[in-house]
Amino acid sequence: MSALYKFTSLVKKINYVLLFSIVIFLTIVMWTLGLLNFVKKIPDSVSDHETVTDAVVVLTGGSERLKQGLKLLTNRKAKKLFISGVYRGNDVRHLLQVQKHNPAEVLCCINLGYEATSTAGNAIESKNWINENHFKSFRLVTANYHMPRSLMLFHHIMPKTKIIPHPVFPALFKRAKWWAWPRTATLIVSEYSKYKIARTKWTLKQIWESSNIWIGVK
Repeated sequence: MSALYKFTSLVKKINYVLLFSIVIFLTIVMWTLGLLNFVKKIPDSVSDHETVTDAVVVLTGGSERLKQGLKLLTNRKAKKLFISGVYRGNDVRHLLQVQKHNPAEVLCCINLGYEATSTAGNAIESKNWINENHFKSFRLVTANYHMPRSLMLFHHIMPKTKIIPHPVFPALFKRAKWWAWPRTATLIVSEYSKYKIARTKWTLKQIWESSNIWIGVK
């Protein structure tokens, strides 16, 4: 009996190890497939240059973003420019001075948001500004690697507003053969992880709100 018991215990342990290994393997496979799908969502060009929108929303995080936002405003692609996530102490004149842009051209048409400290905060801050101005559409300007997560959050928070993505392309971000560039690969993995976390949080929030509505109706 003792030998049979030991053999049975050994078989169980092997089965547990195999099951655990299979779960880990499938998790890695699913995560990798999700990562590859996420990379496909990172734009490599601006898909719409021509459409005129009510506003341009720029998320701070790089000089090229603000430069592109000012260019769109100067070219009359929108009536107003909103810059979300600005450090307190900065004002419009200072930002224009840094960009070597003539204040007289656009000073009247720029608003700054100082409250946002995250992408979700950018979306909430931008929504408040969009609603205050009764706008129905805007171009969203941010780095291409940041666009998938930004678009997801902005669409969730402003589902009825038309959003046209207008990515900028940082020189140090190498989308082509990204796996061969450690810095780019690290950034993509980080963005993908944040994307998954944000999407999971939003899904759980929707489930929670739906369950509360169902309980209320019940």
